[in-house]
Amino acid sequence: MGQVRIIGGKYRSRILKFKDNIDGLRPTTDRIRETLFNWLGQDLTGKRCLDLFAGSGALGFEALSRNAVAVTMVEVDKTVIQDLKTNKELLNAVNLNVVRSNGLDYLKRMDGKINVLFLDPPYATTLLKQSLDLLIELKDKFKDVIIYIEYAQLPDLTVFEILKQSKAGAVHYALIKIK
Repeated sequence: MGQVRIIGGKYRSRILKFKDNIDGLRPTTDRIRETLFNWLGQDLTGKRCLDLFAGSGALGFEALSRNAVAVTMVEVDKTVIQDLKTNKELLNAVNLNVVRSNGLDYLKRMDGKINVLFLDPPYATTLLKQSLDLLIELKDKFKDVIIYIEYAQLPDLTVFEILKQSKAGAVHYALIKIK
């Protein structure tokens, strides 16, 4: 069983458990989440967040802990979905919506406005590139959204503005937005 610790906000120090035998599941580390939420500002009051390939839910739960008005976590794996729902109940997170869906399909049909998109799919897939390509295709819908990406190899970001970027060990991460 794996676990993540919420590092800030109203759920600070709460431990969330998840099954860690899921292929490609690697929660964003405490160090990277700390940097990310320093970049975003510690308080996300009024922000709507989408955690597109939620996995452990570390990014979405952290956003909820920091007063995001709404967070949607999208995940395709039914075992992972159950863990997300269990952790939602544990925190009594009423402003969290957990959706079982293919992330790319969800992005295409999404109709609500978001402020922050967490985009951290499994590294061994082409989902990051596909997601970024889709965001460009749907750029009018996502032009003002702050996008967090985490990657092993830098994707083509020529049509994005890089707001912040860093590296921790082998993990690269950045905040971007569509130009």
